[in-house]
Amino acid sequence: MLWQDRRESENVEDRRGMGGKTVVGGIGTLILMLVVYLLGGNPLQVLQQSQQTAGPAAASQRVPADDNTTRFVKTILADTEDFWVQTFSRSGSRYTDPTLVLFDGTTQSACGFASAATGPFYCPGDNKVYLDTSFFNELQDRFHAGGDFASAYVIAHEVGHHVQHLLGITDKVDAQRARLSKSSQNALSVRVELQADFLAGMWARYEAQQSAAKGRGSVVQQGDIEKALAAASAIGDDRLQKQAKGYVVPDAFTHGTSAQRVHWFKKGFETDDIRQGDTFNAENL
Repeated sequence: MLWQDRRESENVEDRRGMGGKTVVGGIGTLILMLVVYLLGGNPLQVLQQSQQTAGPAAASQRVPADDNTTRFVKTILADTEDFWVQTFSRSGSRYTDPTLVLFDGTTQSACGFASAATGPFYCPGDNKVYLDTSFFNELQDRFHAGGDFASAYVIAHEVGHHVQHLLGITDKVDAQRARLSKSSQNALSVRVELQADFLAGMWARYEAQQSAAKGRGSVVQQGDIEKALAAASAIGDDRLQKQAKGYVVPDAFTHGTSAQRVHWFKKGFETDDIRQGDTFNAENL
């Protein structure tokens, strides 16, 4: 994927090097959090206070704002902005850009405490995508699905959740969850995630078309789409459960199988029609 020397988004908040890793690694802080929890208090308040006091000392360790990873993230986010602005405008709607938060180790969101273990996620409470950049390395090392376009797919997928929020889909899903059993909630989550894969596929098609239209050489190079499909396949619930437990529990799926994730990404790429991405009413996922 050729992404250099293109427009970069200004909607990136860089929290890397702000003390999150120091807090998590402090055994004294962890013990204090446990004591507060046992006494009925909120252990996250201890963590937040520790982050505040560690902030100035950690400032000197901040990653430079113009490092290669930052420029890549800003460029991909800018592409999603351009695509969704155009897509929303065609239906007479207005697209509001999300903010993407880069962090390392731990951070706080309007949806709660976030760590590298949670993976990339979108929080509708503050309209922000949260990304620990170590996940890019995990794609390569753990899932064997590396490459710039695979990383770009991850960003486009989370932005897809932002699109769902703007369209009111997130609120409707949240309203349904309270009336459902745990297994039904999981099944609903699968449909949410597969739709985000579909939306990421629409963005991927835009990337390929923009490359050709501007005559600047193809940004999307041979093999890039396959890398995105490999990433979608690698993080399917069935594959992850098989790796972790040695067996699969379909009722516990929350993101969809590898085959389902690949199918909906490809469908978004091939149709480029948001109306075709109604995973909630699809009989066969």
